Amino acid sequence: MAITATVRRGVTEDRVSVSIPSYGFPHPIIDHTKVKKGQQIELTGEIMRIDEETGRATVDLGSLVTVDIDKIRLVEKYRPPKRKKPLRDRRAQDRTVVEARHLLR
Repeated sequence: MAITATVRRGVTEDRVSVSIPSYGFPHPIIDHTKVKKGQQIELTGEIMRIDEETGRATVDLGSLVTVDIDKIRLVEKYRPPKRKKPLRDRRAQDRTVVEARHLLR
């Protein structure tokens, strides 16, 4: 899942404070890129708990953050494409084993 947050200010060289919609507190994150104040960034994490009565979800962004469900977007993890061809040729390997057995006789 992903949440779009707005950069508030830089805290240290590698940390920035971000504002997360519907979360009432500033949230510090480690950032190795050079972001500017007001820039939108995407934070990704896993949903830990959903409270359907209040319409809020708790998300693990390194620390637990509770936000409105409508502020969360579902994203899929990157999965590399499946191989159609095996990494090694099984037939060539089988031929080598047969040849080795023939030589040992």
